[in-house]
Amino acid sequence: MFGRRSAPPPPAAPKPPMRPSAGGQGGTPEMPAAAPAPSAESGVNAADDRLSDIKVSIFNDLIDSVDPTELGKLDAAQVREEISDIVAEIISMRNIVLSAAEQQVVIADICNDVLGLGPLEPLVARDDIADIMVNGAEKVYIETDGKILLTDIKFRDNAQLMNICQRIVSAVGRRVDEASPICDARLGDGSRVNVIAPPLALDGPTLTIRKFKREKLTLGKLVEFGSITPAGAKVLEVIGACRINVLISGGTGSGKTTLLNCLTRYIDSGERIITCEDAAELQLQQPHVVRLETRPPNLEGAGSVTMRDLVRNCLRMRPERIIVGEVRGPEAFDLLQAMNTGHDGSMGTIHANTPRDALSRVENMVAMGGYNLPAKAVREQIASAVNVIVQASRLRDGSRKITHITEVVGMEGDVITLQDLFVFEFQGEDPAGRIIGRHRSTGLRPGFWDRARYFGLERELAEALAESHA
Repeated sequence: MFGRRSAPPPPAAPKPPMRPSAGGQGGTPEMPAAAPAPSAESGVNAADDRLSDIKVSIFNDLIDSVDPTELGKLDAAQVREEISDIVAEIISMRNIVLSAAEQQVVIADICNDVLGLGPLEPLVARDDIADIMVNGAEKVYIETDGKILLTDIKFRDNAQLMNICQRIVSAVGRRVDEASPICDARLGDGSRVNVIAPPLALDGPTLTIRKFKREKLTLGKLVEFGSITPAGAKVLEVIGACRINVLISGGTGSGKTTLLNCLTRYIDSGERIITCEDAAELQLQQPHVVRLETRPPNLEGAGSVTMRDLVRNCLRMRPERIIVGEVRGPEAFDLLQAMNTGHDGSMGTIHANTPRDALSRVENMVAMGGYNLPAKAVREQIASAVNVIVQASRLRDGSRKITHITEVVGMEGDVITLQDLFVFEFQGEDPAGRIIGRHRSTGLRPGFWDRARYFGLERELAEALAESHA
């Protein structure tokens, strides 16, 4: 199996310290001084420290006992089984006294160290956690139900944490070290990962994981959660299906990527879709999807591929829709060009607090590209390219709501005109501190009505608008 090396011999039992005799030669075993009875808390801490020391010792013996070249030839299940057997043998050879439960904990933790994310594995396995935030070896926070909580999980030291970080980023061909201390990556399930290492992170490596739920969220689920009404969800279905250019706007953690995934479910399966992302996390269900990902520079500072490079290259790949995971720089201009040149139904997310702010941010990003264009010309491009802005927000009680479905109508003078189709109205809070509000239709007829008719979705749109007024 592994091509095991010979296991290290068990260490000799330590001799008790000797107390010199009066003549200075030889001695008798030193008897320990009487110590005060430990408190329950100190007893628990001592047990934890003992188990931690045992894990380190066994882990070091394990490294000496296995052949890494043979390790790579086995699948994860075989490796986990073999490691479990070797750890059990080491425990037996070393005469380490452990209860059956403690032995299982030691084996599981060492397997997680070798194969997974170490102490984070139990958190990654939980589906109710949205974010995992590691602030150095001693502090691990999670976000669940919209609240941030401190866990009792800790790393052995910052070296163990850094080793986990390097394992994550190297799996997707990236690196993080003192020379390149900031890195974006992803886990195998698409969960987004950010690592920032010393010397930039002063208290040890900082690791942030934005987890994806195993169960794919749909607009129906968002209705169940109260993020949008059934009528609003139906309007979003029509928007996703009838090739309308959409910007999804929102703050950090407001659910922009989740909402983008929901909208893309209604794209026709016959369309060719190209996605551009910094760390690939979109989960499109269509059969004809080309996924592109940016690349950071190498050690010499060369070879980087930016989002703008990807968006520009998309135009040569015969796309029908271009999906940009996050618009954050000069690629905004290239995306507007694509939206204006026959790639209807393109989508992207953007960090902004309101639909109006989203358009201002796009305008600023175009300016970042160095284009010396009059402000009015840029706004005309935006007004003709973007059809709808969907605003997502994370409210102060931790809930996530779609607060606006806003249509870009056109220009009045130098100003882009907008009209809200749906808005979320804040009404107060209940005794538990949860936000109370309602989604309300403004009653305005959307400008994409004719496009919905062209795609045979006029009836669905009319029913949704009528239902929201009922």
